[in-house]
Amino acid sequence: MSYLYLFRHGQAGTRDSYDRLSTVGRRQADLLGLYLAGEKVHFETAYVGGMTRQRETAEAVAAAYRESGVAFPELTPAPSWNEFDLDHVYGEIAPQIAAADPLFRSAYQELIEQVRLSAGSETAEVNRRWSPCDIQVVDAWIRSLYPYSGESWDQFRARVCSPRASMNGDESNIAIFTSATPAAIWTGLALDIHDTRVLHLAGALYNTSITVLRLKQKQLNLFSFNGAPHLTDAALRTHR
Repeated sequence: MSYLYLFRHGQAGTRDSYDRLSTVGRRQADLLGLYLAGEKVHFETAYVGGMTRQRETAEAVAAAYRESGVAFPELTPAPSWNEFDLDHVYGEIAPQIAAADPLFRSAYQELIEQVRLSAGSETAEVNRRWSPCDIQVVDAWIRSLYPYSGESWDQFRARVCSPRASMNGDESNIAIFTSATPAAIWTGLALDIHDTRVLHLAGALYNTSITVLRLKQKQLNLFSFNGAPHLTDAALRTHR
């Protein structure tokens, strides 16, 4: 029997520089590492997606283990755990929606202006919430409403699910540093949810939350979801 610990990365940066941890995100990652090391949770293997924010979170946890004198395995790069590329999705699909939908075009221009006025502030509201434009763009990508040269929703989901074929439940704890949507997709696998309802699970996940799945003889079960015992300060319990 194996336990898969899915760790969402810490709070990311601004819309202009999203693939890095914010100041809050670095604190969240440090606290996650201190909590796990303090609990002496032992991992045989640790996988980390290829995104900077995922790697920075994993490195903070590994550093906390070292400083506590607790062993932690070498981080193994695993791009299958990457989040979908929202910047690329936006870059191709948003202009197409704007050309077809005047209301979206107006809202999108306002969003761009808000980003400009935020001047890279990590605490600006525009950098800490999903906008109606975000939702419309992602929905258009998921439903393949416009031509897109990148990874489709179905391809993304298949890529995220691909590691399951090599996991056999061999009495180990496995750390996986990933993002909200991959963690939600795997939670959906355990709950037999195979459609876009998993996005509701992704939206609930705190930054650096802990989701634990149990794998026994190829049977995947949800053991715990969206835990954040290390985030005792409510101000650190963020979603974006």
